[in-house]
Amino acid sequence: MNAASPAPRRARVRAPELVGKGGWLNTGGKDLKLADFRGRVLILDFWTFCCINCLHVLDELRELEEKHRDTVVIVGVHSPKFVHEAEHQAVVDAVERYGVEHPVLDDPELTTWKQYAVRAWPTLVVIDPEGYVVAQHAGEGHAHAIERLVEELEAEHTAKGTLRRGDGPYVAPEPEPTVLRFPGKALALPNGNLLVSDTTRHQLVELEEDGETVVRRLGSGVRGFVDGAAEKAGFSEPQGLALLDEGTVVVADTVNHALRRIDLATGAVSTLAGTGRQWWQGSPTSGPAREIDLSSPWDVALFGGRIWIAMAGVHQLWAYDPVTETVAVTAGTTNEGLVDGPGPEAWFAQPSGLAATADRLWLADSETSALRWVDPDGTVRTAVGTGLFDFGHRDGAAGQALLQHPLGVTALPDGSVAVCDTYNHALRRYDPATGEVTTLATDLREPSDAVLVGDDIVVVESARHRLTRLRLPEEAVRVESVAHRTQRAATDVTPGAVRLDVIFQAPAGQKLDTRYGPSTRLLVSATPPELLLAGEGAGTDLSRAVELNPAVPEGVLHVSAMAASCDDDPDNAYPACHVHQQDWGVPVRLTESGADRLPLVLAGMDG
Repeated sequence: MNAASPAPRRARVRAPELVGKGGWLNTGGKDLKLADFRGRVLILDFWTFCCINCLHVLDELRELEEKHRDTVVIVGVHSPKFVHEAEHQAVVDAVERYGVEHPVLDDPELTTWKQYAVRAWPTLVVIDPEGYVVAQHAGEGHAHAIERLVEELEAEHTAKGTLRRGDGPYVAPEPEPTVLRFPGKALALPNGNLLVSDTTRHQLVELEEDGETVVRRLGSGVRGFVDGAAEKAGFSEPQGLALLDEGTVVVADTVNHALRRIDLATGAVSTLAGTGRQWWQGSPTSGPAREIDLSSPWDVALFGGRIWIAMAGVHQLWAYDPVTETVAVTAGTTNEGLVDGPGPEAWFAQPSGLAATADRLWLADSETSALRWVDPDGTVRTAVGTGLFDFGHRDGAAGQALLQHPLGVTALPDGSVAVCDTYNHALRRYDPATGEVTTLATDLREPSDAVLVGDDIVVVESARHRLTRLRLPEEAVRVESVAHRTQRAATDVTPGAVRLDVIFQAPAGQKLDTRYGPSTRLLVSATPPELLLAGEGAGTDLSRAVELNPAVPEGVLHVSAMAASCDDDPDNAYPACHVHQQDWGVPVRLTESGADRLPLVLAGMDG
């Protein structure tokens, strides 16, 4: 099959059963089987809660979910990458944290993931009312295509008499009466109080110095993108906070893809940067701040006179200049990984925490489980961490120390750095003077940020819905060292020549957008680099011959694909266009009996 050709007719494959050792969430305690969805259009969303692209897809699906509520059921299949994500309570927390309003199957052993031959987070699988898989989509940007397919299936199965309308199996959990709900970041204010992003409730909360007494709430508490007075303003899962000056706070309004401004005197909210739309490949990367799209800004920090932005959604650092009121990329290529060097050449993986000193911008690079920094000249360097697939809890020399998906970083008075080691439930410390990593505190619950208050450090315990005050200890805590690698089954491939095919079928009524040149892009690399003897680099063909080194028994192929499609209507001078994109990290094992073709489905079905 030509990797980019439309299918002449819809393929159908019998859907495997839904099995997960963790059981079902959001069903009122009821266990569900595939047969329970017969007569409905079923969309399986394979996700894991660490993954920013998965969170983007949750937001993309909200409108579809509401519009087709009587015919479509979305089921999240939670498939963990990190060890912490295999904990059932962590999945329960994530479902509430991110406002997931459909049933979720907790699949900690990746049983259903394997049955559906899924290779990437996120992946969407569409199953028709008779129980057949009719499409698969990896990555982001597919909601419009899936809605078109849903409408076709509704018409087809209404005519056949096989469509069943009605309420779905979703049962909302009871809300918990806590002051904060999955708070994200905290900031010490000039008046001595603490400002906290109350992320799940779409608000900011000012607390007294005790970290418990509420002074005021900023934001209506209803998800939205609204400027104005404190009680009317709307946020959507806000995270990072930074002081621009004594009277102004900058907020990373994550799901609104925007930076917001808080006037501390009045509580009034305005927008500094972003349009409310998510940045996509090909969008401008600099310009007037209110005219440029952003992508899931997760944290902010004032460094060198500019507000630096951890742009988690595109694996980059950006900066907002308050003098010129412009934004621009400062580091990162949008490729996901760990590569040091000059800012424009560096690779990040969901940078999620920032802390500035006079001569360094420290950052928590969550998906590489790394602590990194940026020098004043823009050079990116790594203190702790090796890449996307190694993580754990190991102290000692920084070169062999391990973290697990850290989200926060705090500069300490002695020149060292505290790291909120989120999935290890710990506060860690890196000392640049000695190159050593130690553990300061354990038994925290998903710490996501920390702020210095006098001789204490106040930690945001996100999954305990509170701030916890700790005295900075004189000595490190001793913990037993553990190390992990991502527990995904490797794909057996043959040494030597292998055909890499990215499958993309334009949605019905659309065609590849070739008005301005090639509409597809494919980037291939490997860990270790020696795995690839040929086929590395960028190109526009979605199929590529690669050569794998027989001397390297196993590794990871990194594949990034993008395709743009537009409405196929010759009478429309301004057709609607859409970008589909996904990054895969495919663990491979070289064996003589392995496959000589590696298909990766971006959209459609592999014939």
